[in-house]
Amino acid sequence: MTAFAPDSLVLNRKLPLWYQVSQSLRASILGRSPESSLRLPTEEQLAAHYGVSVLTMRQALKELEQEGLISRHRRRGTFIEPGARRSAPRRLLGSIDAIVAQQSGEQTTVLDHGPTPVPGELADCFPGLTEVMTYKRLRCDGESGEPTNWAENAVRPDVAAGLDIADLERWPMTKVLRDAVGVPISRITDTVEARLADPPTAELLKVPLLSPILHYTGVTYDDRGRVVDVARIRYRGDRFSFSVTVDASD
Repeated sequence: MTAFAPDSLVLNRKLPLWYQVSQSLRASILGRSPESSLRLPTEEQLAAHYGVSVLTMRQALKELEQEGLISRHRRRGTFIEPGARRSAPRRLLGSIDAIVAQQSGEQTTVLDHGPTPVPGELADCFPGLTEVMTYKRLRCDGESGEPTNWAENAVRPDVAAGLDIADLERWPMTKVLRDAVGVPISRITDTVEARLADPPTAELLKVPLLSPILHYTGVTYDDRGRVVDVARIRYRGDRFSFSVTVDASD
């Protein structure tokens, strides 16, 4: 049986290597195609793939095992858990691959897309523009089909010209912009706050009106300092939590 092939990763030496590797592998696992193998390569093969030590790879795999995404068996190897659900808190540590992992692994339906006037609250993000391309997507749990979150992305029209809707039904917007469109992403600013479900959110996520939700806003910048995408994602409050780790090393 052929082993599962993870995506490649460009490492940032300012962040813990094991964390970057675990988040990249996590995104690959959650975004894999249904027909892909459940067997992972060996620790040595994965370490060579990512360009890290076996000890670093072992720590990354331990993180995924604790989350329940993989299982490790002596003499048999390491396998993806086919029924694993993403119930663990999202851990954000300044890595684009962490953002991709956060958004991956669910069935995604594009509800609507097209040009819209720049929303008033986003005017500062898109100076000089009167319109943006808006994409609305609903994500559901891959096993139960239960709605988990819905996303609304406002994208610069010149960037949106390179987007393929089929890609947005398979991958998170961040991955599509970076890997499919080729946008040189320099940074993403995240904001997470508690809100109450408005009527559209309550209907889409099948939760009571005014029930607690987590509202995530991600502002993505390219290497010219322009905002290329503003993502506003509404998560069901009973399914998600977020934790942030601050690395205090020099």
